[in-house]
Amino acid sequence: MIKNKLKDISLSISSGLTPLRSNNEFWLNGEIPWLKTEQLGEKYIYHTNEHITKNALNKTSIKINPENTLSIAMYGEGKTRGNLSILKSPMTTNQACCNVVIDPSKAHYEYIYYYLKTQYEEIRNLSSGVRKNLNSNDIKNYPIRLPSSLDIQFSIANVLKSLDNKIELNNRINANLEAMAKTLYDYWFVQFDFPDANGKPYKTSGGKMVYNQTLKREIPEGWTTEPLTKSCDVVDCLHSKKPDFYNESEDAYLLQLDNITDSRQINLEQKYFVSKHDYSEWTSRIEVKHFDIVMTNAGRIAAFAQVPKGIRCGIGRNITAIRPNNIKPNYFYMSLSGNDIQKQILSNLDHGAFFKSFNVKGIKKLFLTRPIDNIESKFEELISPIIEKRNAALAENAKLASLCDWLLPMLMNGQVTVKG
Repeated sequence: MIKNKLKDISLSISSGLTPLRSNNEFWLNGEIPWLKTEQLGEKYIYHTNEHITKNALNKTSIKINPENTLSIAMYGEGKTRGNLSILKSPMTTNQACCNVVIDPSKAHYEYIYYYLKTQYEEIRNLSSGVRKNLNSNDIKNYPIRLPSSLDIQFSIANVLKSLDNKIELNNRINANLEAMAKTLYDYWFVQFDFPDANGKPYKTSGGKMVYNQTLKREIPEGWTTEPLTKSCDVVDCLHSKKPDFYNESEDAYLLQLDNITDSRQINLEQKYFVSKHDYSEWTSRIEVKHFDIVMTNAGRIAAFAQVPKGIRCGIGRNITAIRPNNIKPNYFYMSLSGNDIQKQILSNLDHGAFFKSFNVKGIKKLFLTRPIDNIESKFEELISPIIEKRNAALAENAKLASLCDWLLPMLMNGQVTVKG
């Protein structure tokens, strides 16, 4: 391995700027992409949330960064500082982004991207000042370890890129599957055009609708609403002190708020392990399993996910488990994201002195819509394969991410080699 400083293998290293916000000629109808650090973290950045005008480019010192520039967050909220991405189209950035154009005759930009990913904590620790910001000199002088040839760099980057590409493909497949599931649910239970006895769309074909006092809207004749507690068990977490982290067994861990994603999935990249004794105590009320719903009570209020096949674990603080019993589990899962339930959640929030929450008391006040004539079962038959395919892709992604996390530092420090 050859040691260099980042500036020695770069054509340029510079930060951007923010054109004067009050000057409309810099922003109004802008067409030039302008990136902020809040978007950094994904491997590739293709588009930006904001744009500036040609006047901003001509009348300030801001520069357009070329495709394949590495952009590193020098400051930002929470974990943002130290995040990096590859810019996949020419764009400008704000002053919090340090933009590195790698010299292709000396290094491969994707290899440097992966190398810097392994240095996330080390780069963050370079920050200084009250606000803990990085500066461009820190990044310019950051040490880089390079294999002896560009061919080896390229080969290493390709190995890691192939894993990332498969993960991205699965993400795109999942996005399509989730769109299919939502479309199917909306067609049956929002538009009420499920197949009637003659196989025709119910409401469009003149199926009778009646006003429901609980939901304050019409639903098909014969359908009912019932308390969630009639068909589900609602189990609160323990409210004792959070147990210490202790990796005694791979099977003894508690879900934390961060494990429940905004996309309604369970992410187990970071598990909170506890002792077997603590695990036994924290699962005394429930050990969640396939089809159970876990829902956050505070922080990100009422974020929820369905526990996929193969997972059994406990729930940590500020999480409630909901176990469907006398209701089809995937119909129940889809119902939770529907407008009826979401409106009920908002109306049942607990407004505390400092923040809002959605606790067990509020969950037990929710009402579910129950169809008749095996409609729920027929929907379950259609929706289950879609959700199973999504969960399989998520499980594969978790394995690929774990493999990448293991392989990345091994490749970067030379413990694992590939042929150039």
